[in-house]
Amino acid sequence: MKNPPTTASDVIIVGAGSAGLSALREVRKHTEHFAIVNDGPWGSTCARVGCMPSKLLIEAANAFHARQHLEAFGIRGADQLRPDLPAVFRRVRKLRDEFVASTLKSTEGLAERAVQGRARLLAANRIEVNGKVLAARKLILAPGSSPVVPEDWKRFGKRILTTDTLFERKTLGPRVAVVGLGPIGVEMAQALARLGLEVTAFGHGPRMAGLTDPNVTDALRHLLEREMAVITDHEAELSKGPDASIVVHAGDTRVVVDHVVAAMGRRPQLQGLGLETLGLPLDEHGLPPLDPQTLQVGDLPLFLAGDANGERALLHEAVDEGHIAGVNAMAETPACFERRTSLSIVFCAPNAAVAGQPMKALLGQAFVVGRADFTHQGRARAAQCNAGLLHVFVDSASARLLGAEMCAPAGEHLAHLLALAVQQRMTVHELLRMPFYHPVLEEGLRTALQDAARQLHGQSPGDLGACEPLAMDD
Repeated sequence: MKNPPTTASDVIIVGAGSAGLSALREVRKHTEHFAIVNDGPWGSTCARVGCMPSKLLIEAANAFHARQHLEAFGIRGADQLRPDLPAVFRRVRKLRDEFVASTLKSTEGLAERAVQGRARLLAANRIEVNGKVLAARKLILAPGSSPVVPEDWKRFGKRILTTDTLFERKTLGPRVAVVGLGPIGVEMAQALARLGLEVTAFGHGPRMAGLTDPNVTDALRHLLEREMAVITDHEAELSKGPDASIVVHAGDTRVVVDHVVAAMGRRPQLQGLGLETLGLPLDEHGLPPLDPQTLQVGDLPLFLAGDANGERALLHEAVDEGHIAGVNAMAETPACFERRTSLSIVFCAPNAAVAGQPMKALLGQAFVVGRADFTHQGRARAAQCNAGLLHVFVDSASARLLGAEMCAPAGEHLAHLLALAVQQRMTVHELLRMPFYHPVLEEGLRTALQDAARQLHGQSPGDLGACEPLAMDD
């Protein structure tokens, strides 16, 4: 039997998502002898089914939910408002498609260098796709991830939704269960509840929204429970209900719903990729040994980037990893890159976020926790968003900010400030010397920093730095 025909390139990229397209931008700076192979829709998970369409749905939900506060502002007639779900989903898809088109501009004009099909590794520098063998000096694997759906749930067909399918709906039944209370689950559960659906959210264990600080998690849970039922004491199981419904069981809880949103995370798309052909040991997740600073697999001419490597499944991290893989694929010797400070944000209300090191990473170290409760924070009260909790983690010896966890109004902005401060290795005293305007929500951050400073020194040393005496001429 003849071997399939072989085509050679400098670099082959497998996957046209955030990481793959970022790698493509770097590779094209150095060569036009490349190929990019993609199975399924082109464009990033973020733009197609992740961060962008979910935020469009969240913005619509928050706009409708704002009616609940209008009476407090002296604005009447809010009870006449109603959501038009088909119109909401049409807007989500319209803007989503525009975002996807924008991400795909980098693939325009590639002609035969853009290959549609499923790739399988034959070796560290060869793949087979559509019955044809493609070879290259270097390979970049960025096949992305797919939603986790238990196998026995698939018998319910289109009544089981994920973020891959939710935004394609024209409308939804009035009763929805969201299973999984990670970042995606929390965002979607609250958004659907705010759009007027009867939502029951199921988690498994005390954590939610990526938070590890138990007090911040409890604060978020209490706020979510104002808008929906939250069940976390037992794992959810499904059975057939009357007509076309689904019954969700969790301990003594039994809920009949029209749809179930499976939000139990995403799994790297490694099955069938052929990683076993590399001759390297694979871990329990099917991953080969990987250098996190170079993204090189073992000592092979192969790089693994983005969601598929299981490291940091976030858009900005995938873009960075694509950059690293693209640079190193064109280099004689792979370079090590220093990664940015960890930052994750969940766009529920109030925002849940972790900047720098989470609490679970600091256990066993000497640190203090600075606290700010937004219940009585002035600007938050003025905006009718006075709820939430911020914790900052400060090293006891150096007073350096290590990280923070929060569920706080404008948490997305507070988290960015704190991540910048962690990356700059700032101390709590240096942060307190930064300007804080009045009245702003960031004054809540100053409250937390002052609380940490008191624990370090017994009393706050004051926010202003000292200066040298002014020299006066005689």
